[in-house]
Amino acid sequence: MTDARADPAALGELMHGAFRGLRKRWMLQLAPFELTPHQFRALNVVGRAGESAGGPDGGPDDGGPGLRLKELAERLHIAPRSATEVVDQLAAKGLVERSAHPADRRATLLTLTVEGEKLREKVLADRKREADEFFSVLEPRDRAELARILGELTGGVPTQR
Repeated sequence: MTDARADPAALGELMHGAFRGLRKRWMLQLAPFELTPHQFRALNVVGRAGESAGGPDGGPDDGGPGLRLKELAERLHIAPRSATEVVDQLAAKGLVERSAHPADRRATLLTLTVEGEKLREKVLADRKREADEFFSVLEPRDRAELARILGELTGGVPTQR
């Protein structure tokens, strides 16, 4: 057997296997909430935008609280049409609402409903518990080292809660 410490291809396979395990757990975790990973990512991005819009100017574009659909698509790295489909699904579930942008009639702002905020917080808490369980096989020192290594591989991209 090839030593994974010396073989980048074997390291890649190990990382891919770990990711598949996390992804499977994530999909199973979201199933009771009737959400897909894409839907939750969008819900979370809209929620984070709402948290950061608490300043006196209402957010980065002075449009008040909420996130433009275009911004959601950019943050999710998907086409605007795909973002519209995900928002339509979330709106149909009563988790996201659209409102007119006060300064730009062509733009729509997205915000979480009360139900959307509650569900987001519940899923985030459940996700933390699941991640704690998944990584519990590692000693705290090993977790810190894994975080350091993955940070280097991803260019230090901050994690999103």
